[in-house]
Amino acid sequence: MKILIVEDEPKTGEYLRQGLSEGGFVVDLAQDGNDGLHLALQGGYDLLVLDVMLPGLNGWQVLQTLRRRGLEIPVLFLTARDQIEDRVKGLELGADDYLVKPFSFAELLARVRTILRRGRNGPEITTLSVADLEMDLLRRRVSRAGKRIDLTAKEFGLLELLMRRQGEVLPRSLIASQVWDMNFDSDTNVIEVAVRRLRTKIDEGQDIKLIQTVRGMGYVLENPEEA
Repeated sequence: MKILIVEDEPKTGEYLRQGLSEGGFVVDLAQDGNDGLHLALQGGYDLLVLDVMLPGLNGWQVLQTLRRRGLEIPVLFLTARDQIEDRVKGLELGADDYLVKPFSFAELLARVRTILRRGRNGPEITTLSVADLEMDLLRRRVSRAGKRIDLTAKEFGLLELLMRRQGEVLPRSLIASQVWDMNFDSDTNVIEVAVRRLRTKIDEGQDIKLIQTVRGMGYVLENPEEA
């Protein structure tokens, strides 16, 4: 699969190109909006990884031009603009996903693969739910039975991973790479501590416990009444 990166910061651009190339993709890199638009319009790309703040045309303008011309290439915004309004604008303009810098490369790679698997077959998911647990991905809010739950950034990332893959037992090594961007070390208990804290916030005082430990395998989030 072929990916076009439009990123004006040289170190970040090369980091992305090298990482995605090692991930098995063919990667081209443009360093301003005009060159990025020119390459994208030539076609042949399966995904566009696009910064917002670019020399020449900005990312919003690049995406608007592509959509006006009927080019439905999937787009992942990768930008330091982290306001909710920016996320909403990007998705409303037709982006498939929005990731804020600084970012975990493992998360970026997972999102790239998810977009490529999904293609253009459906709308971008902005909410997740399991039983009475709900997550608003745009506003970064979580609630259970209508009651707001305050989470740290890592707890939100961990819960998002569990909810996106509900019913699937996730090993600690996968959680470590996806949420903490690190190789799993059997001598650290960071995963256990994080899951325990998240379980306290999500399940404590609830009749239905959603986060389960599968001994010797990992963790799973599911509604036991539907399992």
